[in-house]
Amino acid sequence: MLPRVYIETTIPSFYYTRRSDPESVARRRWTKRWWAHSDEHYELVTSPVTLDELERGSIKRLRERRLSMLRTLPVLAISEQVLSAAETYVTERIMPADVAGDALHLALASVHACDYLLTWNCRHLANENKAERIALINQRLGLPIPRLVTPLQLPPPEK
Repeated sequence: MLPRVYIETTIPSFYYTRRSDPESVARRRWTKRWWAHSDEHYELVTSPVTLDELERGSIKRLRERRLSMLRTLPVLAISEQVLSAAETYVTERIMPADVAGDALHLALASVHACDYLLTWNCRHLANENKAERIALINQRLGLPIPRLVTPLQLPPPEK
C-alpha cells in the first residue's frame, strides 16, 4: 500500500506560479520535480476545499491548469467528523479562525488517515512549531497524525 498524500491548494498554485522572485521560482521547480514521479510512489488525494480554493483563482487559464492537475485524484469527503475536528483546531487556536481554510485541510488529512499533508503553507500547516500541539489534539480526538510537509521535506523516492 502506497503512503497517502493529501494535496493542498498551494501545490498546484506553485506548480503554475508566474511569480519571478527567487523563492517562488525555487518552489515552482521543487514542486514540478516532486510532482513528476509522485503518483508512482504515493496515493495522491485532494478535497473539495482545495478544488474550491483553486476555482476562485483570478486568471482563468491558470485556474484551469491548476484544477486539471487534480481532476483525476480521489476527492475526500467532508463529514461531520471532519467539521468537528476543524472546529477543534480553531477553538484550540492551532489554526486560524476560518474553519473553512487551513483547519479544514488538516481535518481532512487527519480524519481520512493521510500519511502526509503536502503544502507550501509553512505559516499554518508545515510549521514544526505547531506539530506537537497538533499531535496532542489529534491524539485526544482519536485521529491519526499526518506529517505536514513541503515537497522539500517529502522528496520523491529515487527510481
